[in-house]
Amino acid sequence: MADSSSADRIVADLRTWISSAAPGAQLPPSRTLVARYGVSPVTVQRALRTLSSLGLVEGRPGAGTFVRARTVARVQDYGWQTAALGAPRSMPTLSAAMRAAPDDVIALHSGYPDAELLPGQLVRAAFARAARSDTVLSRSPAAGLPDLRAWFAAELGAGAPADIAPPAAADVVVLPGSQGGLSAAFRALVGPGRPLLIESPTYWGALLAAAQAGVQVVPVPSGSDGPDPEELSRAFAQTGARAFYAQPAFANPTGAYWSRQRADQVLATVRRHGAFLIEDDWAHDFGIAADPEPLAARDDGGHVVYLRSLTKSVSPAVRVAAVIARGPARERLLSDVQASSTYVSGVLQSVALDVVTQPAWRTHRRHLRGQLAARRDLLLEALREHAPLARVEAVPKGGLNLWVRLPDNTDPAVVARDCEAAGVRVAPGNEWFPAEQAGAYLRLNYSGPDPGAFGEGARIIGRVLEDHRGR
Repeated sequence: MADSSSADRIVADLRTWISSAAPGAQLPPSRTLVARYGVSPVTVQRALRTLSSLGLVEGRPGAGTFVRARTVARVQDYGWQTAALGAPRSMPTLSAAMRAAPDDVIALHSGYPDAELLPGQLVRAAFARAARSDTVLSRSPAAGLPDLRAWFAAELGAGAPADIAPPAAADVVVLPGSQGGLSAAFRALVGPGRPLLIESPTYWGALLAAAQAGVQVVPVPSGSDGPDPEELSRAFAQTGARAFYAQPAFANPTGAYWSRQRADQVLATVRRHGAFLIEDDWAHDFGIAADPEPLAARDDGGHVVYLRSLTKSVSPAVRVAAVIARGPARERLLSDVQASSTYVSGVLQSVALDVVTQPAWRTHRRHLRGQLAARRDLLLEALREHAPLARVEAVPKGGLNLWVRLPDNTDPAVVARDCEAAGVRVAPGNEWFPAEQAGAYLRLNYSGPDPGAFGEGARIIGRVLEDHRGR
């Protein structure tokens, strides 16, 4: 402690001297400073390192320590960029679900599962093996590693009926995450200015991808069992749209899960209108009381374009996904993906393939089902007890989130702001509507960190809603 205090005293004295010294002025030698302050050489060196880290001095080997020249920041005029850039396009802002939360805040907003729900040992071992392989020095094929493409095709094909031809590895294109796949699908299959039917509410990232692709979003109302096939048919007929984006299993944010009957009705509607169904199976690994049954497994006519991601279930560091499409659509998608990302890291593909082909991966998924069920039920019970004004109208059969209905005339953005001020971060539901919101909602993630804090988080949400009701 004495050495630290002495070093601080030397730093303070030398900063005073430096403030009036000319750039390039030499500081006294270390021997002089040792004698002047009556300290050890180690203490003097500690003080000089501190001054160097502050950018006040620089050491020159064999010459000594000198006052560093000060850089005077110039005021820049970027006004010329206003004319060069033109008027900005209206783009959705990044969702509250993507914001990092401080350690002292209860985080119910995130879109990702906590690290303890991930196969950490499998991922670490896979990275170690990949680091010793040739993939660290090679470029992977544009469509992805053949073995990984075969795995994606086989997983989807396992659910194909006997009279449906399963997908082949040649139908698969590996992507650097599903967000890029959405953008590619909207560009390649829809195109700027053309209509895209989309569930309402829906994944905010799909709305962002649609805006970036310049497509015209047409909302189709969707409930806990998916969209009404008659409403969907009318939307196709009225707009001339040839594509519909949907999440049939554990939709984000609602948790909606289509029944087999509803799925068949939607697929029949898409076929009748000669259109594509862009099926986002983001939560394939997060079933609780049901398992995903991809529509793509029951379609070999090329109507369903299937997106499957491993990022949330394997690791956020392994941004690997795939799109499975048949016919000319697959070639258009591959061309678009190549233009934007050329190829996906072979190391990340190798890691993903290593993890999902280990026997322990299946064991992990079985355990994950129970973990997610326990967390979901814990948060549901906490809301029932401490936040009766927050209603969960449909308990999700899988996924990561609860879609919570708030009292009418409640502003979700204001509720989210007040909750955060009180110590809990939530995601306001208005971010998930492609048009006007059909009610006041919050999205709460039950797979985030510290489920032991769910009770306190629910208490805060309950108090905030009570305060808003009294206004």
